[in-house]
Amino acid sequence: MIYVRSQDLKVGMRLARPIYNKRGILLYNRNDKITKQGIESVKNFGLIGLYILEPAEPLPPMSQEEMEFERFQTMAVFTIREDLDAIMEGHPPVNLMKQTDELVRKFGNLSHKIHFNQNLRSQEDYVYKHVLNVAILTALLSHRAGFGVVEQAEVVVAAILHDLGKLSLPSELRGKTENLTEEERDQIARAVISGIEKISNSFKMPTGVKSTLVQLCQIQYIPEKAPERISNAVKVLLVANAYDEFTAMQLGIDPHTEVEAVRMLQSDPAKYDPAVVNHLLNSVNILYPGVCVELSNNEKGLVLIENDRDVLRPIVLGFTSNQVYDLDVASIYKRIQIRNIMKTMDNRIKVDPARLREYGVTPKEE
Repeated sequence: MIYVRSQDLKVGMRLARPIYNKRGILLYNRNDKITKQGIESVKNFGLIGLYILEPAEPLPPMSQEEMEFERFQTMAVFTIREDLDAIMEGHPPVNLMKQTDELVRKFGNLSHKIHFNQNLRSQEDYVYKHVLNVAILTALLSHRAGFGVVEQAEVVVAAILHDLGKLSLPSELRGKTENLTEEERDQIARAVISGIEKISNSFKMPTGVKSTLVQLCQIQYIPEKAPERISNAVKVLLVANAYDEFTAMQLGIDPHTEVEAVRMLQSDPAKYDPAVVNHLLNSVNILYPGVCVELSNNEKGLVLIENDRDVLRPIVLGFTSNQVYDLDVASIYKRIQIRNIMKTMDNRIKVDPARLREYGVTPKEE
């Protein structure tokens, strides 16, 4: 699988992932050969590029849930873009509460984990895709945390609006989250604060949303003004925001894996509330049966059974030794840990369903 920028697409290339329009209608399916008209459509949609299958490459597995998730992301990004752009121009958002209700309905009442697949972002569309993913995660985590109906809706609204001000930044700063200079941090802080003022001026926010946005901004960019007591809404937003930022896919920037994100969140309990981090681990699939991993003994392996108590310590089959390692056993974990997840070109987790069936485990896609 290769990534091809829009200007380099050729007629006859096979698509690795489906293409939807803003209404969620499937335009081109996986394995379809792209046409001249399709290439023009891709450019008109503002897509920066597509994942393309190489000539002899078989179609990789993709579950119905993953395709539906991607379809929803496509539709929601268009809607959120319209609302955020309207606020930046001083107009009230038309679809904000409807989109919030849809996010809560779709993700705010789930009792099972989901496949949280990232989408590729450019500097121009980073903010729209980021706030959508944070809103999805916020809906999941607020449900696990036991938020009431009103509180859950407010925190999802805050998630959609929290980075509005970054749209006024130079494009190269919108998605920059690491190695910020003091000047860049100040510039981002001013932009985010200005965004909160624009929101206040364009429409009446639900009760509690503004205080959540202000507190989040202070913690992230003005720590000397951060309050001693952090609200539950902000605790959820901090974890959701950090997880999406850390695992986001951007052109020219290698993304961190989910395992690296978990380690980052767990390493700073003062900033990322451990209970909320656990809600995240109970909401998204990370090391589940079928995932291929790299072990600290330089062996490649396959997750056979996930560990609900400690996501980083599942039962793994080593490919070279053909040994089964139960990483929940202290003596084994002392010698062998999971170094990282093996990824495909489009940042999807590699799954080996055939090997999994040999050991009597049914892959999640089935």
